[in-house]
Amino acid sequence: MKNTVSKSVTKAIETKTIESNKKTEPHFLLTDKNVMEFFLEYDKKHKENKVRISTDFGEIDIQLFEATKFHRSNFIYLTKKKYFNNTQFYRVINNYIIQGGNSDDQKTLNKRKKIGRYLLPNDHKKGFKHDRGMVSMPSSAVANPYKMASPYEFFIVQQRGGAHHLDGDYAVFGKVIKGMNVVDKIAAVPTDKGNWPQTNVYINKIEIID
Repeated sequence: MKNTVSKSVTKAIETKTIESNKKTEPHFLLTDKNVMEFFLEYDKKHKENKVRISTDFGEIDIQLFEATKFHRSNFIYLTKKKYFNNTQFYRVINNYIIQGGNSDDQKTLNKRKKIGRYLLPNDHKKGFKHDRGMVSMPSSAVANPYKMASPYEFFIVQQRGGAHHLDGDYAVFGKVIKGMNVVDKIAAVPTDKGNWPQTNVYINKIEIID
């Protein structure tokens, strides 16, 4: 009986120790210092390259390019973290672009804080052009001589004939393979003077499909 009690107590202590260690373990955050190493490793294990954006206007399927490994891995990582769910297409310019991944909701800012504050290395020299249907990433708004990309946001070129004046300044990392009619619907919504839709256009969710 004594041995049984002793084993039970020992097991309880071990369990509490494990739980305690879990609580004290620091939460991982992405930073400018660790982002390149992290996504180089992430790229080796996570090869998914197709995602689906679900909106009230319909679905948009996107293929992410393997050549732009930092941007592809970042997008897959954020999708798995469910970051994009309930964000918005917050900048809409008809016959130009629709830009998403942000929101005026505090919950979006809180999600960013839990993932980290970082920029992605420039990936624009891969030969991809800003043709209609291409998916690209805006540069950070901060002083940015190296055109580092803002990782939480993206835009889809809706302009017929493309928006090639953007080539060389922004990193194209994917293309729409289904749902350009949905992109056109979103691009046509009424906006205010700041190009924010007068009625919010939500990204209900983004999910990996392949």
